[in-house]
Amino acid sequence: MNLSVYIARRYLFSKKKHNAINIISGISTCGVALATLAMVCTLSVFNGFSDMVATFFTTFDPELKIIPREGKVFDAGNEHIQSLKQFSEVAVFSETLEEHAMVQYKGRQTMVVIKGVEDNFNELTQIDSILYGNGEFKLHDSEVNYGVLGVELISMLGTGLQFIDPLEVYAPKRNAPVNMSNPLASFNKEYLFSPGCVFAVNQQKYDAQYILTSLNFARTLYDYTTEASAIELKLKEGVSVKDAKKKIAECVGDDFLVKDRYEQQIDTFRIMEVEKLVSYVFLVFILLLACFNIIGSLSMLILDKKEDVQTLRSLGADNSLIQRIFLFEGWMISFFGAFIGILIGLLLCFIQQTYGVISLGSSVGSFLIDAYPVSVQLTDVLLIFFTVVVVGFVSVWYPVRYLSNRITRSVANFAPN
Repeated sequence: MNLSVYIARRYLFSKKKHNAINIISGISTCGVALATLAMVCTLSVFNGFSDMVATFFTTFDPELKIIPREGKVFDAGNEHIQSLKQFSEVAVFSETLEEHAMVQYKGRQTMVVIKGVEDNFNELTQIDSILYGNGEFKLHDSEVNYGVLGVELISMLGTGLQFIDPLEVYAPKRNAPVNMSNPLASFNKEYLFSPGCVFAVNQQKYDAQYILTSLNFARTLYDYTTEASAIELKLKEGVSVKDAKKKIAECVGDDFLVKDRYEQQIDTFRIMEVEKLVSYVFLVFILLLACFNIIGSLSMLILDKKEDVQTLRSLGADNSLIQRIFLFEGWMISFFGAFIGILIGLLLCFIQQTYGVISLGSSVGSFLIDAYPVSVQLTDVLLIFFTVVVVGFVSVWYPVRYLSNRITRSVANFAPN
């Protein structure tokens, strides 16, 4: 074993002349352990929320979505687009048209997003799992078109789960001048009826704005024929999303973007990543404060071991060896604090994940989930361990070097000739 490591280990675990040094060393280790524990638990909770949000989106968003790189719509009859139907990786191919409109119901008005989809939309997504009401997912029949509203939207309009009167939908006419004498003539007006059900994604973006209806209704409303705003795909079971995405992107060319579920909601996940990063930075500052205890502990240890330093100097030890002894002492405190903190943090995460000890609200059902979600990721654990060890080592490097130099000079000055 390296001499400096061996002596540092003896100093860490041996009884000192003054019990206060042992106590301060223990406090230093506990401080580092608490900071490490906080980092493990905090980052794991952020991971849990991220995973929870991802499950909400997967019930509504397709596995892959093809959109134009420029503009809102494109011709869905494009031969490269239609050739995707023959791909062995594709299980469901669906054209969609998404655009804003104004709706009115018994005097109440609001802006919405009309999403026209094909009849295979329930095969493309898990829409049936988020429907509520006595009806069924139905887009049209031989006489009328139906609109499936978000749960918050029906509250805003006051329609109820199954409205009797039709929902009025208005959209500006394309390529038509505004008629100032009769502004209403500048809008297309269509009607939607209720299929007796609504959807709830538990995301305001969808629940408060979206109306699902037939693709033909949307094209009629916006004066389109074969145009679409996106092609949504479901892949066959066992197919790699990454490989399929690459193959499809090569087929459709540079005029289109192919997005997976994460990329479709990149803004939401990016916000959560920024929040996680900010929390990590703040916890690193807390860790720095905890490392000041290590500096105090090492300062007292250096003074306590003044006689040992004199003995080592007499035996031929140089300043570099003495500095390494106390540097390794500080590093060991950081190491053991990180190790203990990670173990306790993982234990607390396991308890929370299994039993949900810390709840989100005082009453059950107040939130979408009853307890804080937790998801431990190996990369986070390794990052935390590396951060604690590096911060602990760097924070004590200069103080230890400065103090050990002073004590060695003091010993050298008072050494007998």
